[in-house]
Amino acid sequence: MQNVMELISAIIWNIFNRTRLIDVIDIMLLALIIYELLVHVRQTRVSQTIKGIVILLAATWLSGVLGMRTIHALLSWAINAGPVLLIVLFQPEIRRILEELGNNPVFDAAARLQQTNNTELIIDEMILALEHMARRRVGALIVVENRNRLNDVIATGTRVDGIVSQPLIENIFEPNTPLHDGAVIVRGDRVVAAACLLRLSDTTGVGRDLGTRHRAGLGVSEVSDATVFIVSEETGIISMAESGHLVRHLDEGSLRQILHRIYETEEEKESRFGVSLLHFRERRRGARDEQQTDKKA
Repeated sequence: MQNVMELISAIIWNIFNRTRLIDVIDIMLLALIIYELLVHVRQTRVSQTIKGIVILLAATWLSGVLGMRTIHALLSWAINAGPVLLIVLFQPEIRRILEELGNNPVFDAAARLQQTNNTELIIDEMILALEHMARRRVGALIVVENRNRLNDVIATGTRVDGIVSQPLIENIFEPNTPLHDGAVIVRGDRVVAAACLLRLSDTTGVGRDLGTRHRAGLGVSEVSDATVFIVSEETGIISMAESGHLVRHLDEGSLRQILHRIYETEEEKESRFGVSLLHFRERRRGARDEQQTDKKA
């Protein structure tokens, strides 16, 4: 018992007296990586494989305790060969993760600069496509991805990976074409995928005159921070779904305002805030001057 207490005291002393700042950062980064991996593999076939690995480890330990030498040796061999087997089994997932890291705007300054320079062009092309489809009564469902990645939704559709443009969007939703039925996923300045399947909203407050497109748009907005634009095939009304709420009867001005909010960079927001504050101060100064003039009169 005395030895155990001495061991515990030594461990505690090492933790509080020998821990460096870099060690704390190392532990926090490892915890963050494990958390992100668990979030990404949840409800996928990878999660089932992880459960199988845990069962394999438990069986190996139990066979060693019970003295089952043959089974223990076989299971130990399987565990030793585990890293190679995991790479073979999860090659598509590993490749997709590496591609996402390479395409992440945080690490790609050129992509950020290109998207910033194309902001007005993207907004113009989106508005033209939405308004033209609304006039022609062509149903459309466009999901603009924000911070939450929609890789599980993209996996249900067909990869496009094209620059956002009016002809591309309209051609996708043209009736009786292979990709017209489903949602388009937009990431930054690119149309990532088309004909994607969305979960329908369970909200009971949706009007009976709204169809599957509106319920699907509400559904994806309830589980992510995406902004969804819907064009009604029956009425030609343009709607937006965001955070589980639906806004209808959007015109060009409201569409432009929403898209600017989505695509504006932090620098542009700060600049716009500075200009608005300057205008506010000028109005207040003008109002004070008018009051002083009235008092003198």
